[in-house]
Amino acid sequence: MTTPAHQRPLKIVLAPDSLKGSLPAAEAALAMSRGVVAAAARLGHPVPDVVLAPLADGGEGTLDALLAAWGAEPRTARCHDAAGRARTARYGISTTPSEHGPDARGVLEAAEANGLPLVADLPLDALTATSYGVGEIARRLLDDGAGEILLCIGGSATTDGGTGLLSALGARFLDADGDPLPPGGGSLAALASIDTSGLHPRAQEARWRVAVDVDNPLCGPRGAAAVFGPQKGATPDDVVVLDHGLAHLAGILEELTGVAVLDLPGAGAAGGLPAVLVAFLDAEIVPGSALVADAVGLAGALTDADLVLTGEGSFDSQSLGGKVVQAVVENAPATCAVVAIAGRVQLTAAEVQDAGLAAAFSIATGPMELDLLIRDAGALMEEAAAHVYGLFSAVRRS
Repeated sequence: MTTPAHQRPLKIVLAPDSLKGSLPAAEAALAMSRGVVAAAARLGHPVPDVVLAPLADGGEGTLDALLAAWGAEPRTARCHDAAGRARTARYGISTTPSEHGPDARGVLEAAEANGLPLVADLPLDALTATSYGVGEIARRLLDDGAGEILLCIGGSATTDGGTGLLSALGARFLDADGDPLPPGGGSLAALASIDTSGLHPRAQEARWRVAVDVDNPLCGPRGAAAVFGPQKGATPDDVVVLDHGLAHLAGILEELTGVAVLDLPGAGAAGGLPAVLVAFLDAEIVPGSALVADAVGLAGALTDADLVLTGEGSFDSQSLGGKVVQAVVENAPATCAVVAIAGRVQLTAAEVQDAGLAAAFSIATGPMELDLLIRDAGALMEEAAAHVYGLFSAVRRS
């Protein structure tokens, strides 16, 4: 006998981003789940088929989101920060095959090594800051057997075009006398040759994907040095030096590999970190939210879903420009309703619906101070999800 539609359990996918400063994505998804399940029980409905799919946009929280999706524990590696000081960084690896092949997938957040907050206790030196530590983590992933590396690069303190990273993998960046360049983007104008004979034996075999949330080119008025250099301590004179050095690096990369990175969208992210990876390792630059959605199998999770709850801290116009909410909408089947739950909603109903969502709700229960929203975010998210379930199930059964 066929179960009547109003008696079938709903399939509900919970795919939020983190609520910055309060709830990691995995905890937000769990809070949503508690609200949905409790509401169904109160209404006497069958237990919903709940699928947890916490997401991220490639920046802070991406490592945790992927580890949660993979059911993997974080690993640690010794590396160096942007100033060359030793530290311990987290990374992750999954041995579960993906649609791209049977190899293990690894993920690292570059900011675990070259993050700006890690050197906030020092006078910022944009000319010497190095991405070497990022390469040390990448080397560990290769040693651990990763055949695919997901590199999330937001929040960097460096503007070295990724030369530090590739140096840690065994490349040598040499001046006209054949001596290694000092670390940092300030020395790139003196670059004369690049020796990749000592590159890690698996570096060019691996599939590299670089998650970005900007489309800035490597150089020029919208380039890495001009746009992001000042926040990393670069003076106006430093910006000129860094921009010139990155342009010089791009020219040598094109001479050696035939790959043009100078005007490549996204190559200016994280101080030009993608430049050498694209040229030497055939890395793919992708929007961070799309990378995470693909890595966690979001499209498959959404198959036959009736409802998907997504969200983030602030749901505004930026949410529709390559962030998590947009990725959810793009992957959701046409028959699936998408609802956003956020700390605050700054879009009109028309803007929300034009973006492909059914609705958006704030977790605030009235005028609330930010510190209270942050403190009680889990309970408020749970309650908001219960409200959404009640409304959606009533409409579906009408």
